[in-house]
Amino acid sequence: MLSYQHIYHAGNTADVHKHAFLSWMLARLTDKAKPLSYIETHAGRGGYQLDAAEALKTGESAAGVARMLAGFAPDHPYRQVVEAKRARMGRDSYPGSPLIAAELLREDDRIHLAELHPQEHAALRGAVGRRARVHQADGFALALSICPPEPRRGVLLIDPSYEIKTDYETLPRFIAKVNRMWNVGIVMLWYPILQDAPHRPMLRALEAAGLPGALRHEVAFPPVRVGHRMVGSGLFLVNAPFGAAEELARVEEMFRSLGQGGHASDQ
Repeated sequence: MLSYQHIYHAGNTADVHKHAFLSWMLARLTDKAKPLSYIETHAGRGGYQLDAAEALKTGESAAGVARMLAGFAPDHPYRQVVEAKRARMGRDSYPGSPLIAAELLREDDRIHLAELHPQEHAALRGAVGRRARVHQADGFALALSICPPEPRRGVLLIDPSYEIKTDYETLPRFIAKVNRMWNVGIVMLWYPILQDAPHRPMLRALEAAGLPGALRHEVAFPPVRVGHRMVGSGLFLVNAPFGAAEELARVEEMFRSLGQGGHASDQ
């Protein structure tokens, strides 16, 4: 999608949900000496300045990371990555998922990042340097061209903007195909929960596909401003790693303790 820029939404409540679990998962996977692959289909620019005019225009980070970071234990990987980024780049900086991966993964791990938007792609290359292979390509096509990656152990993060409405229809087929090609890979899909719930048919298709180690987790939160349609954040995992459900429950409890809502249910 060539119009979407995540700077307007960086550090929002959904980012906290997504990035907190991603950080925990990558930290857990690197406990083992075996190298791994990390692939991301919609990488964005990598890092963000939350005092930029675009971020201030929406104010979404004020309800997200600004309010919630202190709710994580000092040794939680998410808090550690955000604080490390801010120590280097200033208190208003925020790492997107590419920089979280670059921070937590090791030299012998491989990182592939796809970003189609020309300006976002250029910024991403500058943000990650030689730490990752950055592709100006359609993320779905890139993932299919790489899978199964080498090393075979690893994670695919799928985080589209959903401004292309057909993404909801495409994703179940795409994820099933990736799983057939890369049956040991962890797939992590993020999706927004909007007031008119366009994600429901997608989830029904995913849950009917019989994917291995499937785990769904959602949190609800109030709209950040009048007229804002997003009222929650969802994750769907394939080959969910050991301990994932417990970690997501801890994140959910932290959301609840900060008055940001709790478990989302659209049944």
